[in-house]
Amino acid sequence: MSDAGRERRIAWLARLGLLVLRMLAVTWRFRVVNRELLVAQHATGRSVVIVLWHGQLLPVLWCFRYSGTAGMVSEHGDGEIIGRIAAALGVRLVRGSTSQGAARALLAGAREVEAGHDLAITPDGPRGPAKSVAPGAAAIAQRTGAPILPVGVWASRAWHFKSWDKFMLPKPFASVRVAYGDPLHIDSGMARKTVDASGAVYAAIEAAIARAAKDGTA
Repeated sequence: MSDAGRERRIAWLARLGLLVLRMLAVTWRFRVVNRELLVAQHATGRSVVIVLWHGQLLPVLWCFRYSGTAGMVSEHGDGEIIGRIAAALGVRLVRGSTSQGAARALLAGAREVEAGHDLAITPDGPRGPAKSVAPGAAAIAQRTGAPILPVGVWASRAWHFKSWDKFMLPKPFASVRVAYGDPLHIDSGMARKTVDASGAVYAAIEAAIARAAKDGTA
């Protein structure tokens, strides 16, 4: 496919994706759990590094719309489509990923945090394996002193795509809960021990998902 043809395809899919997301999201019975954890960090003047699994990206993207949050988005493939949807919803884009163009992406992400913007990262993106943890989020958190704030999603009814991440799209009129988990602080010692930092990030996201699933007040 030519560059012009690829651009037309990406633009068309991004417009379609945005339309579908907006049409579905206005029907969701949406609840944010533990938002006070984010508010408490902002009250101290801190930005946070938000981590979530790639497969749960769409409900979280809707939650963060027009909030000034920055998101790390791959420049290739599906990442470009998601990036355009995110930009249309007012999300600031950091181009690259912690696996592709890592040094540039990490520097740009750190600058967003230092400028006062929350930064959202999917540590298993852009290509997985699902629920693997690349070290970028921990590296940015350690460099900037920002806490990592995990986010998990639960939906009463959802489609799951046949993709590596089982990408979630809640169905019309589903109950959808986005939960913040406890903040995770990465010190220099943990940041140097990649296995320890990755394990801590994995456990934090899974705990946030469990919190979203158990909250019965939606």
